[in-house]
Amino acid sequence: MNTFLGAVAVVASLSVASFDVSADHHGGVLTDKAGMTLYTFDKDKQGKSTCYGGCAKKWPPYLVGTAKMAKKGWATTMRTDGSMQWTYNGQPLYTWVGDQAPGDKTGDGVGGVWHIAKKGAAKPQAAKSSYGY
Repeated sequence: MNTFLGAVAVVASLSVASFDVSADHHGGVLTDKAGMTLYTFDKDKQGKSTCYGGCAKKWPPYLVGTAKMAKKGWATTMRTDGSMQWTYNGQPLYTWVGDQAPGDKTGDGVGGVWHIAKKGAAKPQAAKSSYGY
């Protein structure tokens, strides 16, 4: 992936301030306002993101903008740069630069540690050993 596309993805994620829950044939998949699939990362611990640097370029964090809306299960966590990231049931949320259109789910299962965020999904019990990025 070229640097320009990674930068565009990061900038795009910065503008997202709200969320939506959409339903598809896989159940209640969580999406951002634009309909892009949201993901969770098994390596995140205690509601804090561990995805920075190259990881965050490929998996842009789903950041809170100026409007903060909290619904059941939704909260925020502070990143090391001071920005706020959305969480669902204690799991930080991300988009995936490999998804090109609303409804794409190409990041599911990457490295065995990236998973589609679904409505009602509980936090995983244990993290796996691969970073998957």
